[in-house]
Amino acid sequence: MSSNAQNVPAEFPIPIDHDHRVPVRSGGKAAVATLMRPVDAVSADIPKVALSDICLSYRTAKGERLLALDNINLQVRAGEFLCIVGPSGCGKSTLLHLIAGLHHQTSGQVLVDGKAVQGPGTDRILIFQELGLFPWLTVGQNVEFGMKMKGMSKAAREEKVRYYLRLVHLSQFRDSYTHQLSGGMRQRVALARALATEPDVLLMDEPFAALDAQTRDLLHDELERIWAETGRTIIFVTHNVREAIRLGDRVALLTFRPGRVKSQFPVDLPRPRHLEDIAVARAAREVLDELREEINRSLEVEYHDGIKPHVKTEVEL
Repeated sequence: MSSNAQNVPAEFPIPIDHDHRVPVRSGGKAAVATLMRPVDAVSADIPKVALSDICLSYRTAKGERLLALDNINLQVRAGEFLCIVGPSGCGKSTLLHLIAGLHHQTSGQVLVDGKAVQGPGTDRILIFQELGLFPWLTVGQNVEFGMKMKGMSKAAREEKVRYYLRLVHLSQFRDSYTHQLSGGMRQRVALARALATEPDVLLMDEPFAALDAQTRDLLHDELERIWAETGRTIIFVTHNVREAIRLGDRVALLTFRPGRVKSQFPVDLPRPRHLEDIAVARAAREVLDELREEINRSLEVEYHDGIKPHVKTEVEL
């Protein structure tokens, strides 16, 4: 399946090879899209995060056994920005919970720096869409909270609060309360609070889904800048395919239940990128072409179960 060959206007001086193709899935193994550079072979270095033969099943309310994740194998390099996409119900958020140590897999291993994850740890921080900020605390106190729980000295906390509030451009709102902030500003507070504990791995579960387009675009820029400055490893779950291409070094596509890694799309487009870039749109289209198969599978299951599907799918280009 070849990409549409279209001329790129001069205002988008990004090289595109129109002969690239996305290989079809074969032999039950994850295909790798060739629009972007090939996935690097696993180096001798230990990956920052490794998911090895992860399976997760649970019993439903009817007493049936449901396989949610099946034979997930993924490796994430230190400092990599990995985005995960897939249809609703494929287990994207569940994977983040396993890495965070909030849930435990049925079989397989979750490794961070070669060590098995046994539970939550300060080396991994999960940012939910709901944020979980404390409304009775000021912005500065919210950012300070995790460090306080770690027993960090007051002087050290003060220094880091100042640093991370500057990093997210919220220094002047240190003494404000969260209800006094916009949605985008609250999102930056949550990011500062997570970064202040200085985790190795930042796990982000659709953090920008509830924001308007303009605020989301601004936060894409902020997150990319912070990622470049701090060198953190980021695993980012999203329903928005173009957002995944905009932010990620690589995009992993999961199948509908049970969740498996269907394809991986390494992104080799120059940064900074923008959602409206033609190259970003074309790369997103390749991902979406494969993703539509999984969306259709999920709709068929809903029809079979007597559930009326939503007219608007939860996956966006």
